[in-house]
Amino acid sequence: MRNEIIRLSLPALAIMITLSGCTAIKNTGDALFGPGRSEAQLTPRTSTFRDLLNLPTPKGKILAAVYSFRDQTGQYKPAPNSSFSTAVTQGGASMLMDVLNESGWFIPLEREGLQNLLTERKIIRAALAKPDAPENNLVLPSLVAANILLEGGIVAYDTNIKTGGAGARYFGIGVDDQYRVDQVTVNLRAIDIRSGQILHSVLTSKTVYSKAISADVYRFVSFRRLLELEAGTTTNEPAQLAMLSAMEAAVIHLIGEGIINNSWALANPEDINNPVLQYYLNESTYIM
Repeated sequence: MRNEIIRLSLPALAIMITLSGCTAIKNTGDALFGPGRSEAQLTPRTSTFRDLLNLPTPKGKILAAVYSFRDQTGQYKPAPNSSFSTAVTQGGASMLMDVLNESGWFIPLEREGLQNLLTERKIIRAALAKPDAPENNLVLPSLVAANILLEGGIVAYDTNIKTGGAGARYFGIGVDDQYRVDQVTVNLRAIDIRSGQILHSVLTSKTVYSKAISADVYRFVSFRRLLELEAGTTTNEPAQLAMLSAMEAAVIHLIGEGIINNSWALANPEDINNPVLQYYLNESTYIM
């Protein structure tokens, strides 16, 4: 009788352990059936974006040109992904332009698609040159020149800088937990247009965290009756969000260095004590 009770309770116990393992990261429904469909939404941002928005006001906005912000890592995704699929985004310049615009310190100028812009201006000039063009048509103004040129790129993507995990198994019932940490590094430089001198250069890094948890059961519950259950879920921090966060931190550090070295100024000098600004200025002196 006692053996019969144990056989009946094992499946229930196995299911409870399996499902509880899955809920450690996401809810059970997501782990077993997937998260389902979701509507398009604005890209989620991290705490560095909040810091970017909470920066003090500048004395005057800086006209900045960004021609490119390339992937300089040469990294490709590991197998079984395509050998032609890069590990990091190729849209770094577009992401940096968004960060500069959101900071409130820069007026980013279109340079990545400069040829397209010039083509459109030629079309407008051709229309204005026609004899029957309306007299009230305004002359096309010249393009605005930048005060500084921002250069740099994604300079490193290191994988498996830290890995680990834990697991347990008892009578064919097991739970396993694993994690992996990658790291992305970006460089951002501010260059004086007139002299070509590099005014400021910063390197920022952001970890990319991945975690997997699984639970399984492999047990004979009676003669020729095998119970086998398996469930699990994996959470991968999006690499592009990590790079976006690194760019946001780089822009904040660049602003802070420029204030300290009088490359640009605050609208209110007392704002140098701003908590966000002080945090990043103090972080600049951090040594491992």
